Amino acid sequence: MTRDRLMRELDARFPHYHFAQNKGYGTAAHLRALREFGASPVHRQTYAPIYQLAFDV
Repeated sequence: MTRDRLMRELDARFPHYHFAQNKGYGTAAHLRALREFGASPVHRQTYAPIYQLAFDV
């Protein structure tokens, strides 16, 4: 599947977000990484947890 392959590629570039395991969905580990490292360049800025981090909502 294309999305799964993309997520594995993103995981190789940004391993601390655990993209290969969560396939882009907000697992607890992924959300912890967002709080610790902030958003990567590939994160959707309109995704609520990213928006909240960016604007400290």
